[in-house]
Parts: sequence; C-alpha cells; structure tokens
Amino acid sequence: MRPVTASEREPDVSVVLPVYNERGHLAREIARIRGALESSSISFEIIVVDDGSTDGSSDVARQIDGIRLIQFARNRGTGAARKAGSRAARGRIVVWTDVDMTYPNDEIPRLIKELEGYDQVIGARTSEQGTAKALRVPAKWFVRRLASYLSQTRIPDLNSGFRAFRRDVGAQFLHLLPDGFSCVSTMTLSFLANGYSVKHVPIEYRPREGRSKFHWWSDTQRYVTQVVRMILTFNPLRVFIPTGLALTLLGTGKLAFDLITKHFRVAGDTLLILFAAFQVFGIGLLADLVVRVNKPRDEVDPASL
Repeated sequence: MRPVTASEREPDVSVVLPVYNERGHLAREIARIRGALESSSISFEIIVVDDGSTDGSSDVARQIDGIRLIQFARNRGTGAARKAGSRAARGRIVVWTDVDMTYPNDEIPRLIKELEGYDQVIGARTSEQGTAKALRVPAKWFVRRLASYLSQTRIPDLNSGFRAFRRDVGAQFLHLLPDGFSCVSTMTLSFLANGYSVKHVPIEYRPREGRSKFHWWSDTQRYVTQVVRMILTFNPLRVFIPTGLALTLLGTGKLAFDLITKHFRVAGDTLLILFAAFQVFGIGLLADLVVRVNKPRDEVDPASL
C-alpha cells in the first residue's frame, strides 16, 4: 500500500517519529518503515517531528516525499515531540518509535496486528544497549518495580519507545505527558491506571547509531522525579496507606511503651510519630481525590468491551 496523501482522510496508522540530530540515518530509517508498511495492507502516514535539530536533520526530512514534517525552533524534548506528532495524527492507530536504528521498525505491521483486542501494545526489549549501564539499569529496574506495584500489573519494559495505541484512547492522556524521556512510561501507566489493556511483546533491541541523548546526571534526576510523579499521579493510596499504617503501628507501640514504662507520661517523639501518620493519611486522601477529579469525564471504552 502507498502512504496516504494530505488530501486523503483517516489512514489506518500514523507513525510518529521524534528526531533530534539524526541526519546520518534518518532517510534510511524512514525508508525501512515505509517499506514495511507498503508491503502490508495498512494505509499510513509518517509524521516526522524535528525537535530543534542542529545537524541539518530537517533539511534531510524536507527532501523525503510522502511525509508530514513538524519542526520545533528549539529542542524541547522527545516527549514534547511525541505529543505534537500524536496531536497531529489522523490515523485511528498511533505508532511511536525512534529513528536511531535501535528498534525493529520493519516489525511495525506485526505490532499493529498484535493490537487487535487491546488498547496499547508495547515492544518489550530483551536487552539493554544504552550507555551508563551502571546507573541506568538499577534506576530503570527500581522505577519499573514501582510502576508494577502502583498498577498491580507486571510490566516487563516501562521505558520502551516502540509502541502502538488507539489514538482516541491516547488522546485523553497527552496533557499528562512530560516533555522528556519519561513520557513513554507515563503513557503506559496512564492506560493501566484507567483500566485500559496493555500488551507486551518481546522485541530485539540493537545498539543505536549516532550519539546517545542520555545524560547520566540529569536523566538520573529525572528518574527520581518520575518516581514522585508516578506516586502522586496514578495511585497515591498504594504508597500513602501502607506508609501511614506503618507509622500508626510504630506510634501505637511507642505509646504503649511510654504508658507502661513512664507512668502514663507520653514522650514527645511518640506524639510526633502519630502526628506524622495522620499527615500521611491526609495527604494520601487528598492526592487520591485530585487523581479522581482529574480523570477524563468522557472516557473512551476499552477495546475489550
């Protein structure tokens, strides 16, 4: 099948490609994506979002026929690029991937086929090819385990950028996505926390071409921020209630100890522990209220209905 033209409406699939300084392999990767989709029965459009590249990537993109180009004046982050491309998408299915030759983009038709009966399908990487593994791997493991706990769902790969989802469902959560790398994990949790089905399929992950965009210090800080954001955004009671109960039990035990050993005089630190438990419960309930109030009011039905 050929890609749809600007005058045609509603392609089956919109492929969103965030690009930042990928001049050396941009055309090659787009050709790989186009070839895979043209050999299938899927109508498609390719949306390239140039995230303020300084190496002439936008010049290369303008020479490629049959794509839609969105260009940022400055670098805003891969999350901002994915959001802009998703808002511009016309397909009923949106595919996110990268153009750094790491993901098996020739398998996009397979990813789309796996979406049948699901709201989102994610390519789960079977290996870690990134830089700074000593910091990156433990940080990702911790964030993934926390996400699995919050969503009560096993998540084999939280940060994969290779995924397909229903556009009408994903559009509900675009305003929640941060501008950085954690946009992909936020999208996963947004689906799970709101009752939508997410399927993981194993994929091969190759070493990237070009220079990595990962910076160990700033991105490690973002991982920590992401942990706090996930707790407050998706299921705060899963953290605040156990913490509050633990403080309550500790405070109650300390109170009993004081009453027995101090002739019914209560130590100041005992009151402090009990007051902290009260505060944790209060903050947790307030955070849960905010989450419920901000849920989409006109929710799209899950695919399983």
